Amino acid sequence: MAWKQVIDPFNRIGLSVLVAAVPILFVFWALIIKKMKGYQASLIATGLAMGIAVLVYGMPFKLALLSASHGALYGLFPICWLVIMAVFLFNITVKSGQFEIIKYFMASITSDRRLQALLIAFSFGSFLEGTAGFGAPVAITAAMLVGLGFNPLYASGICLIANTAPVAFGSIGIPITVASQVSGIPELPISQMVGRTLPILSVMLPFYLVTIIAGFRKAQEIGPAVLVSGLSFALLQYVSSNFLGPALPDVIAGLGSIICLMLLLRVWKPKTIWRFANEPAPIINTATTYTSGQIIRAWSPFIILTIMVIAWGIQPIKDALNSAGMIQFEFPGLHNAIQGADGSLLPKIFKFNYLSAAGTAILVAALIAIPLVGLTYREGLRVFGATLNQLKFSILTIAAVLGFAYILNDSGITLTLADVLANTGVMFPFFAPVLGWLGVFITGSDTSANALFSKLQYATAASIGVDPVVTVAANVSGGVVGKMISPQSIAVAAAAGNLVGQESQLFRFSVKHSFIMLAFICVLTLAQAYVIKWVIPAYQTLANTNSKAAPDVSKGYTYLLILAILLAIFATAIRRMNRNRQQTPKLANEHSVRNP
Repeated sequence: MAWKQVIDPFNRIGLSVLVAAVPILFVFWALIIKKMKGYQASLIATGLAMGIAVLVYGMPFKLALLSASHGALYGLFPICWLVIMAVFLFNITVKSGQFEIIKYFMASITSDRRLQALLIAFSFGSFLEGTAGFGAPVAITAAMLVGLGFNPLYASGICLIANTAPVAFGSIGIPITVASQVSGIPELPISQMVGRTLPILSVMLPFYLVTIIAGFRKAQEIGPAVLVSGLSFALLQYVSSNFLGPALPDVIAGLGSIICLMLLLRVWKPKTIWRFANEPAPIINTATTYTSGQIIRAWSPFIILTIMVIAWGIQPIKDALNSAGMIQFEFPGLHNAIQGADGSLLPKIFKFNYLSAAGTAILVAALIAIPLVGLTYREGLRVFGATLNQLKFSILTIAAVLGFAYILNDSGITLTLADVLANTGVMFPFFAPVLGWLGVFITGSDTSANALFSKLQYATAASIGVDPVVTVAANVSGGVVGKMISPQSIAVAAAAGNLVGQESQLFRFSVKHSFIMLAFICVLTLAQAYVIKWVIPAYQTLANTNSKAAPDVSKGYTYLLILAILLAIFATAIRRMNRNRQQTPKLANEHSVRNP
């Protein structure tokens, strides 16, 4: 017999809410006051949530344990699988030395600090967020700017602020994937809704960043660059998020804005080169040059990644991969064992789509890239082992946070909180981004915040007659501006910018900007809910989507064959360019011997 969720276990909603809020308040206390490590706080919070679910809500202990296990399993696959592969690909590029070429290429385009900030902190950081995510963008871009001679506080601070626009689509769109899984809304509508909010922020962000660095008047001096950077990024972010889904907006928009700004700098230069007063001399050796072949080779892992992720998002290819490699099963003991407050049984089906998962696409890209960047597969295996070691606590944290989120949702704790939030009435859409902001501030991750609060956002919106995709997307969008003041993000940026021990300065630098951007998103969300409702996409929830006939996978296999040929041609071209570059010095030496 199914166990039925309850919303008000004490029959006094005030008391029920106080108890329901205990696990979330514990997370606040553990991370902000106690300064507990993320994985420790997540594990204890999961245990606390299980205790309340069993003792207060009457959830059978077996169901509570299975619910937490289901969430943890989803945390491991596909979320951790994707994160591990993304960081693995990035680490391969670093280990091979190719990232030094990328770093020099990005930094040597211009010596103007304002333009360097746009290229590295905004555009390149967005690209890294789309591929690696997980703190890597802030760490890498801050270190690059400090290496170029930026003031460490400014370098770290502007990289934190620049990291707002791309966070929602980070790590190949995993924050939106989690929001979809938890809320029951398909990925594409959430991606579309976020893609109709953040591009407005993205247009303004480059000017905002330069104003922070150099002041309003100096920002106006590079108006053409600011416009090209912001408009190209926003346009590509909008198009890719609305028509391709959540996987590639950061990759496409980041690369696109880099290319557009570089093309502009070929025909336009600022009248004066702006640099910080009394800054140290540049470290980059301007005498160093790289050929086009070397630059393409250095970027080849990310080029292949982009091709692979685009291909994996094509439905016929996805269908073909799922037909060959997907295990789907009803979660034992949990499927249809919980009755929702509305009387419906909750399906608990786990899909192990090990071939069509985005993490698998990145793994294939990494395997292709390893010989192209000059590593052996033995060295690649060592890099993979080091990546697992690097992420071991992160993997545990993600699994624990997803277990915690599933317990909150399955027990009815989330519904209790939603019931109270619904009392804010028509103003709830205004506060919806605040919930995402708080979640990211607590956990340091938009993915984790969406796991915690997407169901609450959905339930509250439905109860007040607002389309749930507005508030679920607001949770995602609001979360991005909480990232810059998250204790975890501050720690990463401080370490990269040589500011360890000065985290409070970095926090004070970024906190006001976080509040300004949050207020903007709150007002925009309220308008989307009631005034500009035409921006809301049409969709069906995952539970209500009609079953489709078995797909014809022959087209998918044809596309995969074309993909393999395309990748083979690209890999051959890279290897040939590298071989020619190695032979050129040898031929030159032979010529000098024959003609002393």
